Amino acid sequence: MKKSRERHDKEMFKRIFDEHWESFKMLHVSYQDDYYDEVIKKMLNCGKEAGGYSEYVCSECGGDIRRVCFSCKSTFCLSCAKGYTDNVVSQVSEKLHAGIIYRHVVLTIPEQLRRVFYRDRKKGKLLSELMRTAQVCLESVAKTVRRREMKIGTIIVVQTHGRSGRYNPHVHIIMTDGGIDQTNGMWVKLGYIPYEIIHKQWQYNLLKMLKKEVGEEIEGLLNKLWSLYPKGFVANVKKGQVPESCRGLARYLAKYVASPPIAVRRIISYDGKQVTYWYNDHKSHSKKIETVDVLTFIGRMVQHIMPKGFKRIRYYGLQSTKSFQKWKKIIEKGIQKIGIIVKGTYQIVVPKRYRERYKEVTGKDPLKCKNCGKELKLLRIWHPDYGVLYENKELLQ
Repeated sequence: MKKSRERHDKEMFKRIFDEHWESFKMLHVSYQDDYYDEVIKKMLNCGKEAGGYSEYVCSECGGDIRRVCFSCKSTFCLSCAKGYTDNVVSQVSEKLHAGIIYRHVVLTIPEQLRRVFYRDRKKGKLLSELMRTAQVCLESVAKTVRRREMKIGTIIVVQTHGRSGRYNPHVHIIMTDGGIDQTNGMWVKLGYIPYEIIHKQWQYNLLKMLKKEVGEEIEGLLNKLWSLYPKGFVANVKKGQVPESCRGLARYLAKYVASPPIAVRRIISYDGKQVTYWYNDHKSHSKKIETVDVLTFIGRMVQHIMPKGFKRIRYYGLQSTKSFQKWKKIIEKGIQKIGIIVKGTYQIVVPKRYRERYKEVTGKDPLKCKNCGKELKLLRIWHPDYGVLYENKELLQ
């Protein structure tokens, strides 16, 4: 019943775009772009033969021919969210370091700045700078707290959507609870961080970056924000420790980077003209139901499509491969000295492929012949843009 409901919601999401995407573009010139068309087309063809497929045949009895349609592997596609999450978990798990305690920090921007970032959404320059500035900010915080030059490690994820679907850029950060003292090359535990320091440092570094990147056109706004937020901008350090295991920590972060603008379960209805969906409101801490015109809904979704090639997850400081290899021995000695046992390397979580996911859900092997039970062999691969990419001549004979 649950799977049937999810499939219905995914198809509803596709139907909304299939029926109204062209009308939306007519009204919104900034979205009349080949790249947006490409993303929407891939999403609509996801799981369909029109989007490409691999064809399998039983080489024993020849009685079973099966086509496995390609998935689009996009964060915008509700059907691909699970597979994309698995890939992110795998990627993050390879970058985590045994014995190090991590903490989760969220850095947000004031509502007045959202439009500034929205105008730059096609280039992604400000989002890239937002991520880099977050790293600069937290190193400044570490320096202030420990009163010494510190090199910390961060894994930074940018997310542009809030719970309601509106444009709300912010960053989720997994940071090391400690770093290298750059004056003596020793590992130093970070410990308690006063919220006031993070708030003020984030405000200072963010406004400094925007003044440099955007310039005079928003100088008045930046000056106004200093007086509007005398205590700094909002930052949140999650209470308690993030999960200690590799799988738990990687999934903890992956849910932020891999989530589409709206989860399938949150779409309540679509009648051809309006879409009704729900979300948990931050302010009231309660479930809120919202009904909007279908074109407004599409706008809230497509504004979160990232520029082509944009990296939503980045590694800085000690989390970058070169830095960690350089300081590895010192980090291990340092965390042993403060009583943390190094248990070896983190387990690398390998993403599940189509065959494994299908078996997990249905209990059946999709690549076994339904007649004789033998394993199906790959016959050909077909792509909508390039035609036949591969063909097994022996099986055609």
